Amino acid sequence: MTWEPVIGLEVHAQLKTKTKIFCGCPTEFGMGPNEQICPVCIGMPGVLPVLNKQAVEFGIRAGLALNCHIAEQCHFDRKNYFYPDLPKGYQISQYEHPICESGHLEINGKKIRITRAHLEEDAGKLVHSGADGLHGSDYSLADYNRSSMPLLEIVSEPDISSPEEAANYLIELRRILRYVEVCDGNLEEGSFRCDANVSLRKLGTTELGTRAEIKNMNSFQAVKNAIQSEIERQSALLDKGERIVQETRLWNEGDRKTHPMRSKEHAHDYRYFPEPDLMPLAISREWVKEVEKNLPELPEQRRKRYTESLGLSNEDAGILTEAKDLSDFFDQTIKLGAPASDACNWLKGPTMAYLKEAKIEFAETKLTPENLHALCAAVTSGKLGSTAAKPLIVELLKDGGDVNKLIDSKGLAQVSDEGPIRAMVEEVMARSTQQLEDYKNGKVKLRQYFFGEVMKAAKGKANPTVINKLLDEMLPGTLS
Repeated sequence: MTWEPVIGLEVHAQLKTKTKIFCGCPTEFGMGPNEQICPVCIGMPGVLPVLNKQAVEFGIRAGLALNCHIAEQCHFDRKNYFYPDLPKGYQISQYEHPICESGHLEINGKKIRITRAHLEEDAGKLVHSGADGLHGSDYSLADYNRSSMPLLEIVSEPDISSPEEAANYLIELRRILRYVEVCDGNLEEGSFRCDANVSLRKLGTTELGTRAEIKNMNSFQAVKNAIQSEIERQSALLDKGERIVQETRLWNEGDRKTHPMRSKEHAHDYRYFPEPDLMPLAISREWVKEVEKNLPELPEQRRKRYTESLGLSNEDAGILTEAKDLSDFFDQTIKLGAPASDACNWLKGPTMAYLKEAKIEFAETKLTPENLHALCAAVTSGKLGSTAAKPLIVELLKDGGDVNKLIDSKGLAQVSDEGPIRAMVEEVMARSTQQLEDYKNGKVKLRQYFFGEVMKAAKGKANPTVINKLLDEMLPGTLS
């Protein structure tokens, strides 16, 4: 029997507000346990929530960027369940009337529908004793710093059909949320978390199978691996004629398998009812239009502009739009007059290599658009050779500085005078008699040897165009 996977994703994106969604506690990451809590976010008797307006605006921004309809009126609900990290015994969320509905993302030409995106508060966190977490722990401690952190839960339709497509959807979703500056997307800090609902059905049918929800995935690769593992588990059971149990499962990176956590709850298990302490929220169309007017150009729009207007390849456009700060930097550089292809090559090549080696983000460098424009101009004019430019851009990334002053002070200016270069060519030929003889006998690939030796003699400063011109003059004359 051939089975077809059906995958839907639930993403919890923490919004970048300065304070929590229903109280004034800070949202800063890394504080000591229970250092940013108050009577509201730990559910003390008699307290009332106050809605954070910026959280609502961020919800609107995200919804518009995800092609969602923004509700004219949305409601908050109480989602009731009991767990030690939820001191109130309920979570304020949205159920029947979310702030955003009916959106979509396009992934490699395929439309992935977004059912809804709703605002809610986060729960706290349990810290278990013992090296292996909950299993074998003697006790658990509750840290409520995360309680009432503002979340936007983004729920897709089950339109995803492979682990790779799931990862690509998450990568693009995270990229968009970072572009519109509503979420920092930090997976390590838990501000972008994903649960995956996976089921199988007979190939060619439309009836959905029984799904399992997978939790505890903290990277895009983990999402791919966990979904693939779950597909294999369910497929093996179905092939043996066994049934799938609807449940929540945890991904274990150690043995690369999913493990049962609890039976999967249904909506009625949470006993949703309207939050009595918060009025329904009316969202004016004027507010929505104002937010929409201030949205930045989104990644897909930029990729299209880069390929259609600037002539870049799809691959290069994808690299440049990976992060908004890099894309903004590129736009500023070409606005100064740098050729798009040149600016792109310096950013995707030496710059990316440096970032990977230094393990830093582009925003942490000291390179400016003016620096890169000046570097491109120096190479184009022949003042600076590409060989010497590579270490120079690394220096600019590390320390900044004036390109032309650095070229002069470090003696990096390219030599274009034919006289000195001709002397170098003659010297290389004089000490390379065997190579010269082999070249005469038809081993024309040795031309690259002569070019490299001349460039080495010039310490990388000789103009490649002049070297090639002189080799054209001097090498062919030796052929019999």
